[in-house]
Amino acid sequence: MGLFLLWFFFGIGVIIQGVYLLMIFGRTAWFKSTSKSSSNQQPEEGVTVLVAAHNEFQNLKTLIPKLFEQDYPKFDVMIVNDRSTDRTKRLLEEMMAKYPKLRSVTIKYTPNHVTSKKFALTLGIKVAKNDVILLTDADCVPNSDQWIRKMTAPVRQEGKTFAIGYSGYQEKSGQLNRWIQFETILTALFYLSFGLWKAPFMGIGRNLCYRKSFFMEVKAFKGLWHLEGGDDDLFVNNYATGKNAAIVIDPAATTVSVPKETWKEYLVQKKRHLHAGKYYRGEDKRKIGIFSMSHALFWVGGFGLLIYFGIGMQWEHFSAVLGIILLRSVLMMSVFNSAAKTIQGKAPKMNPILNDLFYLGYFWVLGSVSYQAKDIQWK
Repeated sequence: MGLFLLWFFFGIGVIIQGVYLLMIFGRTAWFKSTSKSSSNQQPEEGVTVLVAAHNEFQNLKTLIPKLFEQDYPKFDVMIVNDRSTDRTKRLLEEMMAKYPKLRSVTIKYTPNHVTSKKFALTLGIKVAKNDVILLTDADCVPNSDQWIRKMTAPVRQEGKTFAIGYSGYQEKSGQLNRWIQFETILTALFYLSFGLWKAPFMGIGRNLCYRKSFFMEVKAFKGLWHLEGGDDDLFVNNYATGKNAAIVIDPAATTVSVPKETWKEYLVQKKRHLHAGKYYRGEDKRKIGIFSMSHALFWVGGFGLLIYFGIGMQWEHFSAVLGIILLRSVLMMSVFNSAAKTIQGKAPKMNPILNDLFYLGYFWVLGSVSYQAKDIQWK
């Protein structure tokens, strides 16, 4: 009976993992753009780049000049200074004198019944000059001077409400950074791939575009005010569809963020991100849950069979199981490397096999803790 269960677990894991890696994630990994270059004869619609910032003096000092290097004729930048106690206010005053298209609004306190970032974003969107809103974070920079043009194109020119993009992290040395690179690509494979299959379920606030008019019409954060986080993925989860959302895959349309330097900082950040998943629609929870369950079944069944056949010295069966594990590992490495090159133009160092095993503990332990957490904070 025990051997049957091991084979059953392993077989189910192999089949489902194969479907995800080839049919779902493969859609992103081997993506080929079919969009045609748009005509420049029509007037470009205005865009407001919106950033909510709390004590981000150093990051804003880098970001603001980068934003004004964008090759787009009609845009402004709105910085929401959210209760900052550092030199952010002074910096914004200096920058606004230098950049006429830079605007800011200052928040001195947050009402008790709402969470800080949602309040900051809502206020910024309300006073934004343009209907097309492009969001990023203070610790991000665009990957090219075409970022605004490419990220907003589906909303401006194709009648979409949402344009969902990718934001990666700076590559640095160390195992933490390699895990961050791996986990970021894996997350992107989920939301980009299902988006390409016309079933979008989340977006990243570091690179997300939508219309102000739609945001105000649906009262976007209605029912979400009490949740810390979810200003991006839960908003997309509630309102994005295969008809009104577009996925933007182009290295020139990405942003690059500053990664966490310590495991403690990283785990606090991911705890907030994973907690938001608790409020996804049931069908969207299953998209991630089926992959993670099959991943666990694959490794539990595979290791169990290797131990069983190794002890029994049944080397033919042992070799067959090991061969399947190695084949899946090679396929996974191929998908991840191809996806990274397609999305961001290069494949970073990320130890796919080691981190694939690490994902077992990450998802089931940190995911469970985050699901039950009540002490989630933005800043």
